Amino acid sequence: MGVSEIAAAERVLVVRDWLRIAFSPPVVARGLKYAVIVGGILIAINHGDAILRQEVDSGRLAKMALTVLVPYLVSTSSSVSAIRQFSRRESAD
Repeated sequence: MGVSEIAAAERVLVVRDWLRIAFSPPVVARGLKYAVIVGGILIAINHGDAILRQEVDSGRLAKMALTVLVPYLVSTSSSVSAIRQFSRRESAD
């Protein structure tokens, strides 16, 4: 196995580890909590007037979905990074 093949195999392991942590129940629950709270606030700020005027079309609904998705992804990636860093510290001790 060459150096590039070893590096590719290591990247696959890193991605699998990242996904395993990202889809773990505590990380998903935390991400959903932040998505609902922060996403709801952002939707109210950015789309509240259109909601009150009942001017919500499919384009605006797509934007609202992305508004909720962004805090979920930020929370999840932050949680995964923190867990991986903590795990590295624990294994180094």
